[in-house]
Order: sequence, then C-alpha cells, then structure tokens
Amino acid sequence: MTAPIAWQKSSFSETHGACVELAAVGGAIRLRESDDPDTVITTAPHPLRTLIRGIKAGEFDHLGA
Repeated sequence: MTAPIAWQKSSFSETHGACVELAAVGGAIRLRESDDPDTVITTAPHPLRTLIRGIKAGEFDHLGA
C-alpha cells in the first residue's frame, strides 16, 4: 500500500476555483489542476525551477499575444 500524495496548493490560486497543486513524490515533482485532478504532469526539480524562473522573468509573456 502506498502513502497518499500530499498536494500543496499554490499561494497564487483562487480560493474558489482553479488552482495549481504540486507534490513531491520520491525525486519527482507532480503538478495538477484542481479542476482536473486525474491529469498529472510529472517532472524533475531542475526543469520545473527553470520554467518558474522563466515565467518570473517574463520570458513567455509574448506567447499569449
């Protein structure tokens, strides 16, 4: 039997509605959207750190325009 995953909600998430949740499982990081909790993306810490730094630096701001 495996232990339940301890999901953590993003501090930037809405109180009622969409939120991003993360969990550390072994050496991996899992991400999911609260509206679709059965869909989980798994990554390693370094690629996630690189993505977060890029988002904070505005590297992807032009993609939605």
